[in-house]
Amino acid sequence: MRLEMTTLWPYGRGMRLFDFPRRRYTPHATPLEPARRLSAHLGGPDIWFKRDDLLGLAGGGNKTRKLEFLVADALAHGADTLITVGAVQSNHCRLTAAAAAAEGLKCRLILEERVPNSYRPGASGNNLLFHLLGVEAIDVVPAGTDLAARMEQEAAAVAALGRKAYVLPGGGSNARGALGYAACAQELMQQAFELGVRLDQFVCASGSAGTHAGLVAGLAALDARLPVTGVSVRRPRGEQEPNVHKLAVECATLLGAAAPAREAVVVEDGYVGAGYSLPTDEMIEAVRMVASLEGVLLDPVYTGKAMAGLIGLIRQGRFKKGETVVFLHTGGAPSLSAFADVFLA
Repeated sequence: MRLEMTTLWPYGRGMRLFDFPRRRYTPHATPLEPARRLSAHLGGPDIWFKRDDLLGLAGGGNKTRKLEFLVADALAHGADTLITVGAVQSNHCRLTAAAAAAEGLKCRLILEERVPNSYRPGASGNNLLFHLLGVEAIDVVPAGTDLAARMEQEAAAVAALGRKAYVLPGGGSNARGALGYAACAQELMQQAFELGVRLDQFVCASGSAGTHAGLVAGLAALDARLPVTGVSVRRPRGEQEPNVHKLAVECATLLGAAAPAREAVVVEDGYVGAGYSLPTDEMIEAVRMVASLEGVLLDPVYTGKAMAGLIGLIRQGRFKKGETVVFLHTGGAPSLSAFADVFLA
């Protein structure tokens, strides 16, 4: 059944998201809630959490919104197997496997060892969940592998078995996947309207670009005129901003909406540290701070570094008292146990 997504928020043009097939893995809006103790501790703006860590499927997280559109497309094309790629503790791979299980599909994963010797077959965290969720095949490849070509090889192997594969990009980050965060933009603005909260800024992790791009495209389509700061977890600003803008334009085109301006894409790259998934002191501080003050778990790879960015920018005076900043909590806590040595040191 197709449900029309109408805009009740009284400003903006709205989006025709109902033109696209969609599976619903979360039967309700995720909470938009104040982080009062964290806000008081930092002495800066009023921080609110958009709790996308509470999305549906195994362990939740932002990839669930993308999978609603991507898996619907896979089913529309008659696929019986999902193939995707990610890092060795990939949240996207976990949730793709969960969606496959929920839909009665097979799942195959290509794991890129972005940090040399980081894959351990017996690791906990998401690696354990891949096995519990019934992943059919896992192939670990070195950093720099042509992942698109490797997935096509896997799709050919599935076809040789008389089956049909559907290939999902890393992070679910293409124009169709980004629709999930255009929908989230609409959900956010509706919630703020109903709560009587005036929003000023958004902060999110910026990795494979789909979440950041979809949010920018959705806010632009709604004429919300609210800035988004993406905290990079992998690439320098000079690479990440064009990546995000290109995908935001593609998402807007798919929606039939005006393309977001280039200046609408802002990336802060000072919190990556030595590289993707490598711990930083700022990340460890952020994860511990939010857990102890709010009872909310962040992850070491995405939300921990994004929160480190928000904390750092508040301390630098970028966000001020009187402003309301929404931190988009994109999940990832199921991977925490794989980083136990970092937090118990």
